[in-house]
Amino acid sequence: MASISYFVLSPSAIACIIGYLHGPDRATPTPAEDYQKATIDLIIPAHNEATNIMLCLESIAQQTVQPARIFIVDDGSSDNTSQIAQDFASFKGLNIQIYRKEVAEGKTPALSMVAKESTADVLLVVDGDTILRSENYIARTVEELYKGVGIACACGVILPEFDSDRLNLLDQPQLRDFIKEHPEVAIPKNGTINHKLQQVLTNYYREELYLFLQKFIYHGEMIAFGSIINPVGCAVAYRRKYLLDLLQHYHANLGHNLTTSEDIFIGFAFADKGYRNIQLNDVYALTCEPRLFKLPRQLVLWSSSYLQSCYYFDDLVKTPFKIIRVFFRWLKGKFTSEQAEIAHKRKIVEAYRQSFAPEITQKYGRPIGWFVFTSLLEKISFPTVMLIFIILGKWEVLGLTILAEVTLYTLIIGIMHKNKRVRNILKSLCLTPLRYLYLALDFFVTLNFAKDLWITKNREWRK
Repeated sequence: MASISYFVLSPSAIACIIGYLHGPDRATPTPAEDYQKATIDLIIPAHNEATNIMLCLESIAQQTVQPARIFIVDDGSSDNTSQIAQDFASFKGLNIQIYRKEVAEGKTPALSMVAKESTADVLLVVDGDTILRSENYIARTVEELYKGVGIACACGVILPEFDSDRLNLLDQPQLRDFIKEHPEVAIPKNGTINHKLQQVLTNYYREELYLFLQKFIYHGEMIAFGSIINPVGCAVAYRRKYLLDLLQHYHANLGHNLTTSEDIFIGFAFADKGYRNIQLNDVYALTCEPRLFKLPRQLVLWSSSYLQSCYYFDDLVKTPFKIIRVFFRWLKGKFTSEQAEIAHKRKIVEAYRQSFAPEITQKYGRPIGWFVFTSLLEKISFPTVMLIFIILGKWEVLGLTILAEVTLYTLIIGIMHKNKRVRNILKSLCLTPLRYLYLALDFFVTLNFAKDLWITKNREWRK
């Protein structure tokens, strides 16, 4: 979740509303490839996931479409992640291949290794602490992936994993025999009351934020531009060839230092080339969120990666400033029959079609670049403006701004939630202080990024 629209009537939110009003691309896709013939491999990067890996594998085993192979990359775990994975795979009859690393190297090396070894058309990346809640998650993401040659990756809606979700899986009769032999997999993640309270607060906060972002902001982004900036990590289906080409291309200059969040960098890189990162609203995955006091570290990584990716792919950020060139290009196409004739003859039709290659981005920008620009503007300016209000003592202006934003945000939460509407409205109001605390955190992330660019000149960005 790299880009967060802090204020409901922000430039990014307005762009999404325009997308809603305009409606999606009405082109009916005629894909060149049959998604049902696509071969699928799956990779699970895991680090100390002994209490989670069984649930992750069980959710995969319940999928309506099964991967040919499951690669598990145990990234220097100090627990028995590999052993539990191996035992459970034997118990369920899953075809897995485990790579055990003695020293943790991060997610990017694991992706590079498996992308090279796999021969599948699709590589599904599922984190070790993630559960595919929808049984057709793999089927739907792969189907959508093949609706256009320009689609590089597809993901579903990601939500926090609550204790009730975990208990429902652990309570399945077919798992009881395995749990008896491996009781450690049923140990609660949060043993103390303090840890449980922190986890509950995090889950409630993230659930509201994720629904707001994915169901309102990102969905509007999808309608307006046919893409989101980057896939929402945890469970993403990639065209393996596209991913492999990308990793090999950037490895020459950056190695495995693909910013502090590789998912965000990969999404930007795909967008820079003209590919699309899409999100489906009808399938869900659940992920373990860090406890409240550990959450700031993850937010810093995501927010920093967004700024770092804007630095690497600055042509996307500059899209609004290329508008004159884009306008004349559009004007020329409007008054000639050449484009209409080409479209009529085209046998393969794809919605949101655009030319590929970074050179096109450099010259004209990309539609999704508008959202990159507005999100970057918000990330830098909003915390700064709030700080200025505080320094100048403009408490009335600050109070009215916060009141208006909270009111609109709460109304949207209420509209989005058809079930338990009052409960969710109250929950969003109670968690408002947490949202603004993390708004302040973004200010310090921006300062640190500026320090990296102009003072220390540090470019060794890695999780």
